[in-house]
Amino acid sequence: MDITETQQAVLALIAERIAEEGMPPSQAEIARAFGFSSVRAAQYHLEALEAAGAIERVPGRARGIRILRAPALPQTALDFPEAVAGATAGDDVLELPVLGQVAAGVPIGADIGSDQMVLMDRAFFSPAPDYLLRVRGDSMRDEGIFDGDLIGVHRTANARSGQIVIARIDDEITVKLLKVGKDRIRLLPRNPDYAPIEVAPGQDFAIEGLYCGLVRPNR
Repeated sequence: MDITETQQAVLALIAERIAEEGMPPSQAEIARAFGFSSVRAAQYHLEALEAAGAIERVPGRARGIRILRAPALPQTALDFPEAVAGATAGDDVLELPVLGQVAAGVPIGADIGSDQMVLMDRAFFSPAPDYLLRVRGDSMRDEGIFDGDLIGVHRTANARSGQIVIARIDDEITVKLLKVGKDRIRLLPRNPDYAPIEVAPGQDFAIEGLYCGLVRPNR
């Protein structure tokens, strides 16, 4: 199902807000950003994006928007809906290595080593990722990140409180919501079954990158 230029712009705004703030905009924020006369207009465009398979909305959550995939992209033998068939890396296509796995639960070993390259539509991510990591666990399920997903990672050592980050703790890698207080750093799950991770003073800790979107293999 095709989407309009306005709906493409709404999708880009959602991706940008998730990348920058760790959460999607509300319908009221979408309406203000595009000058819609009512929230109902924003809801209409979200319904169209959901019908096109570009997003999924979570019932009962004001900001319950999950980006699933860029719309109208062909299937490939890799069985990733977002992969670009018959394309080569260039201005509109990214060639991304899959570098091991990352825990959405307790931290696990980084297991870094490229075992697969995937061609992806550049427009699907914001900012552009440098590589993909495979998720293990379900601690980030309420952000729409599930076991088996491939998440895009923008390599950076800097992040703001409230962003979803890929962090290294004692040579192990995890994906969590970063919360920075006056005297402590916490890595928060988005699943009530998991406890936050508190970074102890003097612990080997570093930000490896920012979460900037995901690829969901066909199940």
